[in-house]
Amino acid sequence: SQVLDTRDVQVFKVIVNGQDAQFTFGEKHSFKGTPLEITFPKELRRGQEAIVEISFESSPKSSALQWFTPEQTSGKKHPFLFSQCQVEYL
Repeated sequence: SQVLDTRDVQVFKVIVNGQDAQFTFGEKHSFKGTPLEITFPKELRRGQEAIVEISFESSPKSSALQWFTPEQTSGKKHPFLFSQCQVEYL
């Protein structure tokens, strides 16, 4: 499994290497946010890469999330989301 940091987002679905993955939220912490634990559908070998896709919705309270409109990106076709958050060890 893998634990990611979140703050004020709603997660709908997680896919790992093309397969649905189970996920749960841990206990919310006042300034660290809420851990999102993802259980991989298959155990990975050491050094094996994983592609993790998370379907989520942010809120106005979601900190450090910034969007570029399609016009602000180099390809001018799709919006772009990025985070300036740093790793928090819970």
